[in-house]
Amino acid sequence: MDIYRIDGSKTIRIADMATAPPEQHADKETNKTQIKAHIKRMSALQEKLYAENDYTLLLIFQAMDAAGKDGMIRHVTTGLNPQGTQVFSFKQPSREELDHDFLWRAHKAAPERGRVGIFNRSYYEDVLVVRVHNMIDARQIPKALINEQIWDDRLADIKNYEAYMRRNGQITLKFFLNVSKEEQKRRFLARIDNPSKNWKFSAADLREREYWDDYMFCYEQAINKTSTPDIPWYVIPADNKWYARNMVSRIIVETMAGLGLQYPVLPEEEQAKLSAYKEHLLNE
Repeated sequence: MDIYRIDGSKTIRIADMATAPPEQHADKETNKTQIKAHIKRMSALQEKLYAENDYTLLLIFQAMDAAGKDGMIRHVTTGLNPQGTQVFSFKQPSREELDHDFLWRAHKAAPERGRVGIFNRSYYEDVLVVRVHNMIDARQIPKALINEQIWDDRLADIKNYEAYMRRNGQITLKFFLNVSKEEQKRRFLARIDNPSKNWKFSAADLREREYWDDYMFCYEQAINKTSTPDIPWYVIPADNKWYARNMVSRIIVETMAGLGLQYPVLPEEEQAKLSAYKEHLLNE
């Protein structure tokens, strides 16, 4: 699993990162079985996270179109209690959001203590699609403040923001679902031929595909400049959906397990009262 973990200790090239799993780990049924085990354990750990109310867990999913973000979120989080889970999908910003700094809408959606938050896309869109299409002059910042350092500045802001949230108890897991251009094409064709899914396809998908190399450059920049040992990126091979779901669910579970989560322990004086409470109920 560590081969997918990017902690900032070295510069990565996405072109060198795997999009397909090792052949011996590609079996669908094996991956599905392991996912079920991870989900069961995740459910138990979430109960402790919620009860302890110390940490927050934020899962960020970024990817090219058709990489499987929606399916990933649907399958990996099936065991989570909705009462302790918050999901946000970041689309084109509203006028109100454009009138604030680029981190405002994401910070406003940050999960509460004890909760699991899920971002389907995130503030990273402001150094991805905004950068690819050079939309910076139409968003959040006066033109007089725009200069050649704007993207490095934004990446530094993100890195500092994530460190700030970490110091306040937020554990952030960032996943880039690394799908190949060939697999994206195959999925687009399958989507077009499927009446239950072709409503999701549009000419914009084809236009964005033409910027593939630009997106890869921006993802590389974002991953390399915001990865740290405490807040790494995970570049997950996504050509095989079940393997990707298995790896993501495993990373989530192992991260939660590493927090040492425990149910709250009643003070001694309250524990001493439990026998009396029990006796009262039995004697009703």
